[in-house]
Amino acid sequence: MFKAIKQMPKIIVHIKSTTSSLDRSRGFKVLTPFGIYNKSPANQQVTITANICLNSKEKRYFSTSSTTGENMKLLQGKVAIVTASTDGIGYAIARRLAQDGADVVISSRKQQNVDKAVETLRKENLNVLGLKCHVSETQDRKQLFEETIKKYGKINILVSNAATNPAVGGVLECDEKVWDKIFDVNVKSSYLLAKEALPFLRKEKNSSIVFVSSVAGYDAFALLGAYSVSKTALIGLTKAAAKDLAPEGIRVNCLAPGIIKTKFSKALYEDESANAEALSRIPMNRLGTPDEMAGVVSFLVSDDASYITGETILATGGMAARL
Repeated sequence: MFKAIKQMPKIIVHIKSTTSSLDRSRGFKVLTPFGIYNKSPANQQVTITANICLNSKEKRYFSTSSTTGENMKLLQGKVAIVTASTDGIGYAIARRLAQDGADVVISSRKQQNVDKAVETLRKENLNVLGLKCHVSETQDRKQLFEETIKKYGKINILVSNAATNPAVGGVLECDEKVWDKIFDVNVKSSYLLAKEALPFLRKEKNSSIVFVSSVAGYDAFALLGAYSVSKTALIGLTKAAAKDLAPEGIRVNCLAPGIIKTKFSKALYEDESANAEALSRIPMNRLGTPDEMAGVVSFLVSDDASYITGETILATGGMAARL
């Protein structure tokens, strides 16, 4: 609710009918849900609380129809692809984008995981399409885009979330094959997905790409050396791609989650001592949730973030992080 003060020739009484007007009011325009009351005849105060009100010298329109969640959704009419989106942060992102009105394509390496996620989301009356996609496989990525276009006719949003970490240890202790695997999935695939999505994103207005990095990209985790470096690379990829695509109106941003309660990070919270160590690094003294990360991504791909590009949003509960 908000209040707007306007001197008018006549007092306005409480409007309950479906239509009414403000006689001779001048220059007063409000686009918001409304219900109008005369709070105090002495100071001519008007309070607007519900639908659409337009007053001017010649035109006086009112509507008391309620504003539904359907026509207020941030991402209505947009089509989003979210990789690695059948569990954890990716699933939460896909779910949130769909809740906010987007048609969402979810994907995973395993068909059974895709089927389960699609079934769950459709029970919530969310509009989703599920496709098996191993992001390192050229043919899988091609099919991902082709099937999305076949179903929805366009792509507005790409969220690259797939990542792997097949081994733990210091960065210089990493086996070469493990290093290649990490960078193939975490970095190269993100680059290729963005590159291959670009022809479709260019056809739409206000398109957006989000890479999912990690706080480890800023402050490397001791036992996740190579993984941490791969996440730093995504921050650099975000900066470079954002500069290239900004003149075309395509925004590129990045999410860097802190320690989030998912299967991927369970080693950091299932053990009591490990959990205590993790919490000691987080000023908010708790782990984050996938839904909290999803909210950040929904904002980044919405028109509310239309002047934001090349940025990495750290959602870490206050953990210190800088390059």
